[in-house]
Amino acid sequence: MVHLEQQSLGDPGLQEEVLRLYSQMSGVYLTRIEESSSSEELARHLHTLKSAAAGIGAWQVRDLAKHAEDALREGHPVNPEHIEAIAEAVGACRAFIHSFVEAPGAAG
Repeated sequence: MVHLEQQSLGDPGLQEEVLRLYSQMSGVYLTRIEESSSSEELARHLHTLKSAAAGIGAWQVRDLAKHAEDALREGHPVNPEHIEAIAEAVGACRAFIHSFVEAPGAAG
């Protein structure tokens, strides 16, 4: 949250909006990752998820997506268990976001 607070210049309304958008977008990109039919497509979706996660400070999602993206770009296959770990990290992040934006006193 410290990173997001810095990125949003401390504006709680902006923080909430960014978190809601990330939560929605991360679900979309996780589905795209799981349904990718080529290494190039998978790498593109991993890169998008990684970048978005970095933007809000979701470091675990960022690191897992980066690891998978790097493996693909080096010509290695991505282990399905790694995709499952990304899905779990995205799920945990989305659950945190939900609890944060629904908490009493949340902006909006």
